Amino acid sequence: MIENHGVLPYRQAYDRQVQLVEMLHRQPAEPDRCLVLEHPAVFTLGRNGSTKHVSVDESFLRQRGIELIRVERGGEVTYHGPGQLVCYPIINLRRRGLSVVDFVNLLEEVMLRTAAACGVSAGRDERNRGVWVHGRKLGSVGIAIRHGITFHGLAFNVSLDLEPFTWVNPCGLTQVAITSLERECGSPVVLETVRQELIIALQQVFTGRRQVQPSESEAGRNQRLAKPKWLKKPLPSGGAYEQTRRLIDRGRLQTVCREARCPNQFECYGRGTATFMIMGQTCTRNCRFCAVGHGRPEPLDDEEPRRIATAVAEMGLDHVVLTSVTRDDLADGGAGHFIQTIGAIREMVPGTPVEILIPDLLGNWESLRRLCAAHPEVINHNIETVPRLYDRVRPQADYRRSLDLLQVVRETVPTIVTKSGLMLGLGETLPEIWQTLEDLRRAGCQLLTLGQYLQPTRGHLPVHRYLTPEEFNELRLVAFGLGFTGVASGPHVRSSFQAGQLFRQIGRDTTS
Repeated sequence: MIENHGVLPYRQAYDRQVQLVEMLHRQPAEPDRCLVLEHPAVFTLGRNGSTKHVSVDESFLRQRGIELIRVERGGEVTYHGPGQLVCYPIINLRRRGLSVVDFVNLLEEVMLRTAAACGVSAGRDERNRGVWVHGRKLGSVGIAIRHGITFHGLAFNVSLDLEPFTWVNPCGLTQVAITSLERECGSPVVLETVRQELIIALQQVFTGRRQVQPSESEAGRNQRLAKPKWLKKPLPSGGAYEQTRRLIDRGRLQTVCREARCPNQFECYGRGTATFMIMGQTCTRNCRFCAVGHGRPEPLDDEEPRRIATAVAEMGLDHVVLTSVTRDDLADGGAGHFIQTIGAIREMVPGTPVEILIPDLLGNWESLRRLCAAHPEVINHNIETVPRLYDRVRPQADYRRSLDLLQVVRETVPTIVTKSGLMLGLGETLPEIWQTLEDLRRAGCQLLTLGQYLQPTRGHLPVHRYLTPEEFNELRLVAFGLGFTGVASGPHVRSSFQAGQLFRQIGRDTTS
């Protein structure tokens, strides 16, 4: 039976494996299980591993949000991260009559079949375990056994950033290149497609059947809730939409409206507005709610700030919103590129308010303070959801760090307006929403957006429930009562939707 967990922090995945091992030990009639998932960035040290096998210190890793964890599998040190598929079979070897060597051979067979299904011819190396492509390692095997039951397993490189492998001797190997399916294909690959091929290979190799059990976070994906009538919006008429789209395409620009599949795209383009997304289309994180692609991002485009400033001038915007993918690969988290873009806009269209929606910069407050020194009118950083749901919704983020970011902005340049937002309908409770709003106010947040979470694809978290417009209005009044000076709350609200209007609410009477 296969459990498809999406993205799961390493320690949670380990705890689940141990739980299943003990269950199979106590209840031998229970079927074997197999976990399929991705991990947030993490280095693991096996039984033969030590920190001397890692060429960078732990502070360097902490700055990049990468954990270093000792585990009980064989081997030395390896890396897991977004874009790598990990499979943890929990299998009773005695019941199946398998030796350890047999089992490892089967894990390699799973990866060989998956690679072949994706058009890559991989093979084995008589000297080293795993699967290889012309001397480059594509997938690894590392297992542990307790009570005759396996855990840990295989790691198959699909589209992950390979740079962290250069900071270690992966699996104790020196002078060995690590590769990925995407690199061998020479073109982008769709992770979810590869995931399905891996699951098929697992079923063929271990069971011959196709039975997949979704994790709790995946439950209901194939029984999506019907959208209520209040979420249906008419398409705008007129030529403004097409004019905006052409201008953005001509400038080779990205907008979060399009990349994140925003439901307000037609309306905003139809009014001649858009939220510009800088630093590429590929995010270094893989949040379970977000439609923006993740993987290894492209280098920064030095001409992008000028092109955005030109588009702002041509569109005649009276309020500019900039956002970005998360760039944990950059030392400053992309703060410098934000600063350059703000400067280009100020030079070409002086006096136009600039609002920026930024990632958490991995807690690099020095870079944040430099960004504050550029004096954007608004700095927005979305808290997104309540703390209980962070591991499921934002496994690579940190609730406290997001609150600290808003507080640092308020303390650094008090004249900058701070803003944040939540998606609702992911399973949060009303008391949890209230507590999160109180936390935001204590951090100095002034503007707030509350909107309905919508599932972008079946590969994302399902909607737990749809809030009514009346509920959103009640939450709006609660937020004003807590002291927010501007609140946008409604099913279609997104963090940058009608941002200029919300900004202009500062100083108004908000008691009604």
